[in-house]
Order: sequence, then structure tokens, then C-alpha cells
Amino acid sequence: MASIKRLLIANRGEIAVRIMETARRLNIETVAVYSEADRYARHVRLADQAFLIGGRAAKDSYLNIDAIIDVAKKSRADAIHPGYGFLAENEGFAQAVVDAGMVFVGPSAKTIAQMGSKAEAKALVMAAGVPVVPGYHGDDQSTETLFDQAQSIGFPLMIKAAAGGGGKGMRIVHSVDAYEASLNAARREAMASFGDDRVILERYLPRPRHIEAQIFGDVSGRVIHLYERDCSSQRRHQKIIEEAPAVGLPESLRQALLAAAVDAACAVHYVGAGTVEFLVDPDENKFYFLEMNTRLQVEHPVTEMITGLDLVAWQLQVASGESLPEQENVPKPQGHAFEARIYAEDPDQGFLPAAGRIRTLHWPDGARIDSGIESGDVIGIDYDPMIAKLIVHGTDRGRALKQLQQALDGCFIEG
Repeated sequence: MASIKRLLIANRGEIAVRIMETARRLNIETVAVYSEADRYARHVRLADQAFLIGGRAAKDSYLNIDAIIDVAKKSRADAIHPGYGFLAENEGFAQAVVDAGMVFVGPSAKTIAQMGSKAEAKALVMAAGVPVVPGYHGDDQSTETLFDQAQSIGFPLMIKAAAGGGGKGMRIVHSVDAYEASLNAARREAMASFGDDRVILERYLPRPRHIEAQIFGDVSGRVIHLYERDCSSQRRHQKIIEEAPAVGLPESLRQALLAAAVDAACAVHYVGAGTVEFLVDPDENKFYFLEMNTRLQVEHPVTEMITGLDLVAWQLQVASGESLPEQENVPKPQGHAFEARIYAEDPDQGFLPAAGRIRTLHWPDGARIDSGIESGDVIGIDYDPMIAKLIVHGTDRGRALKQLQQALDGCFIEG
């Protein structure tokens, strides 16, 4: 397989900028796409070529598969990187890229489809011997069957949309009296968000840790892990602060979790970068498969900081047909890293997104900043209001945490 010479990045903001930085270092030309809302965005300014693909709404631009493929052909790109978000986990997009004769920087369309369904994903990893949260993931979605299964699992339990994520279509049910209303609400939200009202039922773990493993697979069938991250600090099921490695895990549990992540990836012949997410029950020191994200994660920089690796470079190399190292040759984790997501939000309005122009933007020395925003840019209402990711690394967790606090104190954003 030939190396990639020109890369179209089917995304925007800090995601596109992050990928461009690695592509430039590897002497790969970059092609940006943008909506009407992003005409003057930083990722457009940084790209070698940039093309308008539609209106302000994502459905008219960043989710427009035909428009993106058309630009890729017009610009003579030989590969497309989906970034994370938008079409990154859309099997139809992955297949369209391949059908157009280009390289999709990510797993196959089949793998994306398998892992995109929570029910199918759990069935596949269970067959590979990976533990899952006790529950019901079946095809029979009749109200009667779901109620019988809920009673069998017991309360409290969790209702989740089978086809989605991000907290959409999710309800915690504490008693049988609240079950019917919660099920109906979860189904409505799942249909509105994902066009699919199927649900799964799981035992509710009252205080789990959210631990995820970074995995990579190559075209030869080798799958390795790049250790774990702790993403337990969340608000409304959305991650806020991530760190690596996870602290306080018994070593036997850590090794078993990482091995299970590799087994899960092997079960679907995974190629590229992916994340296997687990819930860890600290009371029983057990872990359970949650889901697999078939893309690079927003929090991948903390893994880069403790390993010294460039995960986007690895993605591009794997997509070009290069082989991964053996697990024993992967750099051992060094020190500790934190990532904090910085958003434009109004704390007096329940942390709702806040739009407007950023007049002054100053970042502290000594921290890594991944951002698609510069002074003078506008935070609009059309997309996610994240301004930047701030990442720090220290020799141990205590020092890294102190660096994080100092770095956040050193940020100055005026709008």
C-alpha cells in the first residue's frame, strides 16, 4: 500500500488542526472542508487547500457525505481522515471513501457497524470472553419482554439507547414504579437522536470508574494496547477531565482489563486507532465492557504524553499499510498526564453554550494546547462550544495535578 501524500480531513476546529500538525510534520499535504459558518476558521487558514461544502448546519456540510467525497476527488486526495465526531463512526461514510478509491483512516465499515450497535458489540465481545455488565441486549424489544428482563435484572437498572451514546436515550430507574415512564422517555429520545428506538437494559453500578484502553490494530492482524486512561470526571455523561494512567487499580485488574481490550479488538479484526471503554466496580474490583469507540478519542493527548508517541502519525502509518510494533516494544508509560476541556459556557445559565467573539486569548507556558481558536475568532451557535484542550504532564500524579491547576489559573480568555 502506497504512503499517503494528500489527506482530506473531514472535520473542523481543534480536531482538524491537530491532524494537520502531524500531517505537515510527515510532509503530507492537507485539504480542509468547511461550512458557511467556518469560512474564516483556523483549520481553513492552516490547510494547503480548503473547500466550501455547504451551509452552516452540520447536516448540510460536515455530515454531507456526497459533498465531502466530491471535494476529495476534486482535490485529488488519496486518503480521508474523519477526525472524531461527525462522520467518524459512520460506516456508510467509511465505505463511500473506499468505494471512491481512497484510503479511509480508520477501521473497516463492517467493524464500525458491529461496534456501533451496543447490543451487537456486547454479543461479540461476550463471545470473545470479555465481561459485560449483566443485562439484556436482545432483539426482542416488545414491552412485555423488556419488563420481564428488567424484573430479572432488578432495580436500580440503566436503560440505554442501543444505537447511541453521549448520554442520549439513557435513564436510571430506581424502582419498578418509575420503569414504564423511563422506558418511554428513553425510547423517544433514542428515536429523536439516532432514528432507532431500540434499548438495552443493564444493572446500574452506583459509583463506577470509567476506564478506557487505547488500542491499535494493523492490516496484518496484530492488535496492541497503549495502556489506559481514567475518564471518570464527567458532567451529564460527558467527559470533562481525563488522565493517564489510571491510579489505584490493582495491577492484576489493570492487566486483565488491557488484555480484554485487545481481545475485544481482535474479535472484530480491528485496524487503526480505537478505544475500548469499561466500567470498573471499585467495590468488587471487577470490570465490565461498556462500548468501543471506532476512532481516535478527544482525550488521546494524555496517552501521547505518557508514551511520547504521536497517535495520529500511527493512524496514518497503519492506513498506509505499515506494521505495528510488538507489545513488548511499545514505550512504557512515563509520569502522569491530565487533559481539561475548556468550553465557552455560561455558569449562571446551567453551563449552557455561550456564543460570541473572543477578543483576547492567552495560554500559559508549559502546557500543551490543542485548539482551533485564536484571538479574534468567533464561537458560534452551530457546533460544539469547546475552545481548547489543555494538557499537562508531570513525573507523578501529584506534580501533574499541580501543573494542571497552575496552567488553568494562567489562562486568560476575554470575550
